[in-house]
Amino acid sequence: MLDLDSLHAAVAAHGAVARVVIAAHDGSSPREVGAAMLVWADGQSGTIGGGALEWEALGLARAMLTGGGQHLRRVPLGPALGQCCGGAVTVLTEVFDPHHLPRPEAGVFARALEARERPLAVARIVDRARGQGILPAPQLVQGWFLEPVAHPQRHLWVWGAGHVGRALVSVLAPLPGVQITWVDVAADRFPDAVPIGVQAVPAAEAAALVAHAPKGAEHLILTYSHALDLDLCHRLLTHGFARCGLIGSATKWARFRSRLAALGHAPGAIARIDCPIGDPSLGKHPQAIAVGVAAAFLRSHSISHRREGRQ
Repeated sequence: MLDLDSLHAAVAAHGAVARVVIAAHDGSSPREVGAAMLVWADGQSGTIGGGALEWEALGLARAMLTGGGQHLRRVPLGPALGQCCGGAVTVLTEVFDPHHLPRPEAGVFARALEARERPLAVARIVDRARGQGILPAPQLVQGWFLEPVAHPQRHLWVWGAGHVGRALVSVLAPLPGVQITWVDVAADRFPDAVPIGVQAVPAAEAAALVAHAPKGAEHLILTYSHALDLDLCHRLLTHGFARCGLIGSATKWARFRSRLAALGHAPGAIARIDCPIGDPSLGKHPQAIAVGVAAAFLRSHSISHRREGRQ
């Protein structure tokens, strides 16, 4: 899927940006059709996988940044790159800038890769998206490439830009379908480079922003202050949330449970907040905590999908 928000953010930050996407494959492929990465002069986000495939694609993408345009290439992974996958991958590279950005129609970005009028098959797919809301899978159709525009499947609010917050955002930001809002009390608490697609929100009265969070959002509370942590828990229990995790020890959580009960919250409601978070067996290093929390975040989504499938 086309992550339009991330592309716009990258173009705003870096000017010309190349987007490299797997447009098709035959046999084994390191990534699925639609997997994409953004490339600019001194950086990138995302991945198309494949090691040598991505390295070669990076070189081509950077070479195209000054001239712009579009390039489609079919790469036999074994003969061309000496890889053992045994398949062939078709890679599309396109350069975007502030004057040339995707213009989706009915939630579908359809563009010609050859000079030709829009085929009837493409028109039918776009009409189906417009009339029935049925978005296509990314695909090549008669010399055109079609991608649906991605919409966030999960809204995650991360409260706190300290060591653990930074480690966690760096792990979760590249995941597709996750929109991250990152909150702390001052701009200087955030790193100089915030990952593409992450909305960093400095606010002196950070807890007041709870009122602006979608009720279906998920929250991870990792601030520098136990008082702020407690205020966030209190406000979120009043406001509503899909999931909420709080960093801390069992002792901290016992005290918080008592204080939240004194603020009028029922035991069942308080129990919806997960604390401690992460996997203690991984250790207390910020990156280790982040890995454990990220694994639980992904696992919860997988469990929800399995439950929905059984219903």
